[in-house]
Amino acid sequence: MEQLVPFLKHVFLFQENSPLLFTQFYFWAFFAVVFAIFSLIHSKRLLRNAFLFFVSLFFYYKTSGLFVLILLFVTCSDFFIAKRIHRAPTERRRKAWLVLSVVIDLALLCYFKYAYFFTDIVNQLFHIHFRIFDIFSWVGNILCGRDLFNVDKIVLPVGISFFTFQIISYTVDVYRRKVEPVRNILDFGFYVSFFPQLVAGPIVRASEFIPQLYKPYFLGRRQFGVAVFWIMNGLMKKLILSDYLAVNFIDRVFENPLLFSGFENLSALFCYSLQVYADFSGYTDIAIGVAMLMGFYLPQNFNSPYKAPNPANFWKRWHMSLSRWLQNYLYIPLGGNRNTTFGTYFWLGLISLIVLILSGSWVVTAIIVAAAVGVLIAIRVTKEKPKRRKLLMGNLNSFITMLLGGLWHGASWNFVIWGGLNGIGMIVYKFWKEMTWHMRMALVLGVTLMLFVLTQRVPQPVFNVFFVWMMVVTIGTLVRYVWHFMEKGLKNVPASLGKMTGGMANAWAIVQTFTFITFTRLFFRSGSNLDPATANQEAWNTAKNMVNQIGSAWGGVEVWTIVSAYWKVFVLFGLGMIIHWLPARWKRWYRINIALMPMPILVLMMVGVVFVVYQFITSGLQAFIYFQF
Repeated sequence: MEQLVPFLKHVFLFQENSPLLFTQFYFWAFFAVVFAIFSLIHSKRLLRNAFLFFVSLFFYYKTSGLFVLILLFVTCSDFFIAKRIHRAPTERRRKAWLVLSVVIDLALLCYFKYAYFFTDIVNQLFHIHFRIFDIFSWVGNILCGRDLFNVDKIVLPVGISFFTFQIISYTVDVYRRKVEPVRNILDFGFYVSFFPQLVAGPIVRASEFIPQLYKPYFLGRRQFGVAVFWIMNGLMKKLILSDYLAVNFIDRVFENPLLFSGFENLSALFCYSLQVYADFSGYTDIAIGVAMLMGFYLPQNFNSPYKAPNPANFWKRWHMSLSRWLQNYLYIPLGGNRNTTFGTYFWLGLISLIVLILSGSWVVTAIIVAAAVGVLIAIRVTKEKPKRRKLLMGNLNSFITMLLGGLWHGASWNFVIWGGLNGIGMIVYKFWKEMTWHMRMALVLGVTLMLFVLTQRVPQPVFNVFFVWMMVVTIGTLVRYVWHFMEKGLKNVPASLGKMTGGMANAWAIVQTFTFITFTRLFFRSGSNLDPATANQEAWNTAKNMVNQIGSAWGGVEVWTIVSAYWKVFVLFGLGMIIHWLPARWKRWYRINIALMPMPILVLMMVGVVFVVYQFITSGLQAFIYFQF
């Protein structure tokens, strides 16, 4: 009995230092029990959905403790508000109920996620010293009659960004009359809290998932095999690629970049690009597989993003459910590529004002003022030129969307910088497409020359980094520039040669896009895993130190020594990228063939995967990166 009580506490009570993860044995024991009961009641729709709803609440409790009450609150509030929206007799009342729903959801999200961020802004703006005070913990202490919760710190509930966006999409779609409100609160609760995708996505739209609530359960032999493949694939991505690279190399460098050389810092940055993909897509793969075993289908969230030949295409392949959400519920309402709205100028002005306040720099002020004046002039000049005006409006709204998308990931300026850099990359690519080859070559040479002058007159590591990168871009652009005019001069270019050069050009674009995305990851990673109270300063220092190290002189012997010391890391990184860059048809072929293997062979393969994965498990299981968002 003495051993039974601690065991039951571990099984049924929330353990703050041990949240429920897909990579734990406990999760798979939990899922085995859930699936066994599910198999007995799957034909009774209401009972099935109610059971999965309560199971999902238990899963979230084991992951985030009493924050399950927040999940229950928004589930109930949006369920009833959506009904009010649907029944409201006038458009004005429908819009009022929608505004109430969005305000409630975003208020909770902002309170838990951006309290430190906004407090920092207010303190700097008015030169006061507000401190964080957790109202919910204070109320909890009153109800409990003792100081059970810490009121001096606000803890971010796991997955709040994901289920908040999912709920907002539901109420907005009900308002737009794209979906009917769910009649039963148990069905709606199941849609909001479905445990495989609850804490890290994908973000499921109501129109995609709610119809599945009413379909009879079906799991064919092929679906079972594909589900098992996705689960095995996700576990290998997470434990073999992501966790091994993080624990054995990446985390060490990011914790103190100044202790490591420029080559180690750069290598850690590239390895992190693979780590974050393997971690997040690994979670999604497992979620898709687990959901499929229960007869539910989640949307694809990744499509080999590092195959993207440009930044715009990257965001069509990376975190696709978030990209679609931002497009449908932010970019298009802002005006899309048609025009600007009040929201465009509101967000642009607000973000600019905040940056001005917090920067405290005349240089930053001058740049922002110049940019604002330039935008206003461009809007005025393009008034009679529809094509250029459309391009300008689209770029402006895209940039705002990327800034807010960056802020969605975390309450740190590094996330805003990361989102802004991605927005700039998309804009540069759009203008690049419109340029002639002469203009492209002139632009690249001009930027490279400017950076060369800066490295000579204002020697800074950051200028060295950009100069080296632009030298590589210049060489590639020069080769394509020469080939373009040679091709025009040739009368009959063999189809095989044209295909080969096209493939080489695409490969070059993919490498350059991957390099650009990897550089932006510097700000993404620096802003992660930090105490919100000190995140801004720590994140900026980490990013600055890494750039300084990367921009410093390297030694040839040093590079070889590092590669030899971390050869397992570099081999694993190389294999991961090779697999990632395999043609999609190859991946589809081996996925289907593995799924259709005879059951004994499939079972043996599962055992083999578990054995291999076990060899890579680190001393402590690493939480999924996107749990913090």
